[in-house]
Amino acid sequence: QLPRAVQFACITGGTTMAIFLSNEWFREVEKLTELKGDLEVPSNLAALVLNVTVTGAAAGNVDMCLNGGRFEAGHNSNGGTKLTLPADLARRIFVEQDQAAGMQGFMSGQIKVEGDMSKLMAMQTARPSDKQKDLLKEISAITE
Repeated sequence: QLPRAVQFACITGGTTMAIFLSNEWFREVEKLTELKGDLEVPSNLAALVLNVTVTGAAAGNVDMCLNGGRFEAGHNSNGGTKLTLPADLARRIFVEQDQAAGMQGFMSGQIKVEGDMSKLMAMQTARPSDKQKDLLKEISAITE
């Protein structure tokens, strides 16, 4: 049997394993996202631009954005809400889709929110499309 990274490279057109939030990770996520085409993002997520600062990542603090259901490197000037949270929690929320971790992080003060809190409610109530779920599985599979 082929190693997991090789299997996914074959399935996803050359995508390889990458350290969470590294430049390579963002490039690989972008490739996977492009391969999926239209993600059929629910309307309440399609309009969401959420800036995130992740602390304690392998590369230090990393700015990213959730823009219309897609991960992007850096902050987006259209983002009216910003989250700050530690890397381990970011991984559990965004890669592993652990909603309970998000709620626990918020209640324990690990997640700091600046700006419009209603954007977080939109994110929490939205249900990802089947294509988004498939993409998240692929992202999880290439994330070290």
